[in-house]
Amino acid sequence: MAETKTTVTAATAKASSHQPKKSSNLFATLAVPICLVIGFVIFFFVLGNPANFEGNNPDGHPISEGIGKWFGTVYKGGYVVPILISVLLICLTFVIERFLYLAKAKGKFPGSELVRKVQYHLANKNVDAALAECDKQKGSVGNVLKAGLKKYKEMISNTELDTDQKILTIKNEIEETTALELPMMEKNLVFLSTIASVATLLGLFGTVLGMIKAFSAMSNAGAPDSSQLALGISEALINTALGIGTSAIAIIMYNVFTTSIDSITYAIDESGFTLTQSFAANHK
Repeated sequence: MAETKTTVTAATAKASSHQPKKSSNLFATLAVPICLVIGFVIFFFVLGNPANFEGNNPDGHPISEGIGKWFGTVYKGGYVVPILISVLLICLTFVIERFLYLAKAKGKFPGSELVRKVQYHLANKNVDAALAECDKQKGSVGNVLKAGLKKYKEMISNTELDTDQKILTIKNEIEETTALELPMMEKNLVFLSTIASVATLLGLFGTVLGMIKAFSAMSNAGAPDSSQLALGISEALINTALGIGTSAIAIIMYNVFTTSIDSITYAIDESGFTLTQSFAANHK
């Protein structure tokens, strides 16, 4: 009977740990196509609005003043622009998603502060107070410490294992919980690292297309077509700006998030060390 209960509990815990992963996968699956659709809608219906052009004709020049001037100018960047806009939207979507998740993972107060509080309560042999601090923190460090503290409390009353085996059991529990927390913090960062490279290449591709138009205008017999020449150069520069700008955002935010994850990981490692050392000191 006891074995059946243990199996059910383990299965429930495993299912709950996979639930956020499934929802995160669904988010990533839906976010990309939705951003692509929105990018093309913005290009054709916002930037390509006839009101942004002289004579209400998208084939003409952008109007000379107001925000419509900028919308019309970007529209003239060509058909690589909606792809770049979509990539920028995907980048911003995952930046916001990771920002919100990591803000939650950090908890209500820093993990290093939680470790100090837990260390204090364990020194006074008050495991329940330490568990209460983990519930207050509500972050990844708190989750790992809480799992370790439960095992810590269980090992105090365990008479079958020696001290070294108990410490190893606590350490294994912490490592297993950490193995569930870290992948969720790093999830979707692959989109930012990919966009950092792809956006630049897409911008370069649009730049090349624009320069082809510019040189085609110069190759015409007689006087070069100055209008087409200016249009080609403008298209090249617009794609360059969008590609570099999107790539810069992705690189900066990727580094910000990895730095934040490193600090949380350090606090988790510190918490594991604190638990094992405390148990070794208090239960020789």
